[in-house]
Amino acid sequence: MSRFWEKNGTDKDYGERDMRRTKVLLVDRDSNDRSAIAERLAEAGHQVSAVGDGLVAFEKVIRDHYDLVITELNLPHMSGIELLKRIREVNQSLPVILISADAGVNEAVEAMRSGASDFIVKPLTAEMMAIIASEIPTRPFNTIKSKPDKKSTTITKNKEMNRLLEQSRDIADSQASIFIQGESGTGKELFARYIHNHSNRRHKPFVAINCSALPETLLESELFGHEKGSFTGAIASKKGKFELANHGTMLLDEISEMAIQLQSKLLRVLQEREIDRVGGMEPIPVDVRIIATTNGDIEKQMRDGRFREDLFYRLNVVPFHLPPLRDRRDDIPLLAQHFIEKYNRLDGRNVKGLTGEVAELLMQMPWKGNVRELENVIERALLMCKGDLIQYEDLLTHDKADAAEDTKLTFVPTVSLKEMEKKVIFSALDQTDGNRTRAADILGISVRTLRNKLNEYREKMEAH
Repeated sequence: MSRFWEKNGTDKDYGERDMRRTKVLLVDRDSNDRSAIAERLAEAGHQVSAVGDGLVAFEKVIRDHYDLVITELNLPHMSGIELLKRIREVNQSLPVILISADAGVNEAVEAMRSGASDFIVKPLTAEMMAIIASEIPTRPFNTIKSKPDKKSTTITKNKEMNRLLEQSRDIADSQASIFIQGESGTGKELFARYIHNHSNRRHKPFVAINCSALPETLLESELFGHEKGSFTGAIASKKGKFELANHGTMLLDEISEMAIQLQSKLLRVLQEREIDRVGGMEPIPVDVRIIATTNGDIEKQMRDGRFREDLFYRLNVVPFHLPPLRDRRDDIPLLAQHFIEKYNRLDGRNVKGLTGEVAELLMQMPWKGNVRELENVIERALLMCKGDLIQYEDLLTHDKADAAEDTKLTFVPTVSLKEMEKKVIFSALDQTDGNRTRAADILGISVRTLRNKLNEYREKMEAH
């Protein structure tokens, strides 16, 4: 349950709760506030690490395990919102609370939409911090769920999608691994959640990890956990995602990006139903239902030796292939209305729907970014809309001069293909506020490919 706390506010719904020891990462540039809050949390019995820099905080999240992150909005090197977004790329289940002395409702809305657990306005009382920290372990945050959630709702009237949903319900209670293929933005994770929430594991954890969002050196620790002292920076033992998902479902998103060395270890986990922590002495048994997804050409990757055939056949017991939005155009009006209602609630708007002209245009667009692209278009159009219905001009995101320049670049070969590629990549990054995972999804490439392209551009700039 998310709340926007007013100054000196209290939450009577909490009541008295047993204090639980929570490992907290506190991020605040103000040394006085940082010390005061850390002291209050420590007095309440929680283990606190306090830093004043956003980038340092993100590095600590990558290296170590925390039950809660509390971060100020205004930080050096990386803002609180950016820190939240970066954390969500690598760990969707870690609760993050944002705090600020002077933020308003807009900042609170952005924080909640970015995945914050709470947004709190300073000053923070000792009682407030102690209660929040003590309740954190029992909250149903993001990817670790104790019961079915609205995120698993699939909106469709398409015949093929309904056939796939019916098949998924038929096999939901089985122990068989599932392999979901489909273009970026087709809703593979949503489909995986749907399966989990219709299975006999629905009251157990659903844990997702993006295999392309973590460096190879950290992915093994994230999956299998590590023991204290097993490598530099491992100052405490940490459970991996497999242990967190025990008796539930593990989603391995974009598994085709997993390093070949890790693929062999994952194969052993699937065969033996046990994991070895990094630096561990004994195997740990796990009972996890595996769902894997990819937007790549998995058969080509196997031919090229970049994905193990034996692992693919172990995962591909029950295959699903989600159709792109262009093959389910009958869902476009339904989805568009759903997104209008969603962002009306989030942004406090009251848009009723689309004009006939806009509805016809949406039905004709290619939708290379699929449902995610449609959602982005509707969100932007709703924010631009001045009346009750979204008009054609509300779909435009640039002025006439920019439009003319875009048209020139589209039809007149005045720039190289490389320059066009660079322009499209930076446009996607601008559209997603620098979020590489979302930008890669829009572009239809992996995060690793996007990272390599950006490194290439940086090296060329440094060379000049």
